[in-house]
Amino acid sequence: MKALVTIPTYNEAESLPSIVARVRQATPLVDILVVDDNSPDGTGDIADRIAEGDESVRVLHRQGKEGLGRAYIAAFGWALDHGYSHVVEMDADGSHKPEQLNRLLNRAAKPDEPALVIGSRYVRGGRLEGWPKYREILSRAGNIYIKLCLGLPVQDVTAGYRAYRADILRQMDLESVESAGYFFQTDMTDRVNAMGGHIAEVPITFAEREAGQSKLSGNIFVESFATATKMGAKRRWQQLKGVMGR
Repeated sequence: MKALVTIPTYNEAESLPSIVARVRQATPLVDILVVDDNSPDGTGDIADRIAEGDESVRVLHRQGKEGLGRAYIAAFGWALDHGYSHVVEMDADGSHKPEQLNRLLNRAAKPDEPALVIGSRYVRGGRLEGWPKYREILSRAGNIYIKLCLGLPVQDVTAGYRAYRADILRQMDLESVESAGYFFQTDMTDRVNAMGGHIAEVPITFAEREAGQSKLSGNIFVESFATATKMGAKRRWQQLKGVMGR
C-alpha cells in the first residue's frame, strides 16, 4: 500500500503543525499532501516550512477558496499522477484523530479490497466527542434522511474521514463532480456506490475541532438536505416512469 493523506486547509495556521506531526508519528510510512486555498493567515507558508524539513510532506497551493470539494478533487488528481494506491481525506482541525488513521488503512488493505473506507461515527464503536446533544440528533437524523433518499448502504454518509482506492478514483469522471461544499462527501459516496464499489465503515471518535473556527453553517446543512431530496425525488420519478412504461 502506498497511501497519501490529503489535508485541505483554509486559515488553519494554528492547528496544521500539530496535525501533521501527529500523522507522522501515528503512521510514519504515509505521505501527506497539504492543499491550501491561499489562506490569509499564512497557513500555506507554514505548510511550506514543514515540507522543507520533511520529504514526506508536500504542499499544493491553489489560487483561492473554491470549496472543500474542489480542493479534494485537486488532491485526487495529484495522487493519481504520483502513483498512490490509496488516498485519505482528513480535516486539519483535529476532529479526525490521526491516531485512528490505521483503522482506515488496515481495513482498506483487507482481501475484499473496499473501494471506499469511511471512518464512521454511527457504527458500533463510533463516538462523538464534545458535541451538544442537539447537534448529534441533527447529524444522525440528517444521515438517516440522506441515506433513505439516495438508497445508500452506509451509516455515516456525510463523514469526511475516509480512504479511497486509487482505482475507483481513476475510473470516476472527477471533473464532473460539481459539489464543492458539505454535500461533496455524500456525492462521492453516491458515485462509488453507483459504480458498484464496495464501501466499508470502521468506527472512529469524531471530536469537536481543537483550534480555529468552524466553517460550517446552518445554510450548508439545508443545502445538503435539499440537494439529496432533489436527487432522491428524481430517481423515484425515473423508477416510476420505468414501471409505467413496461
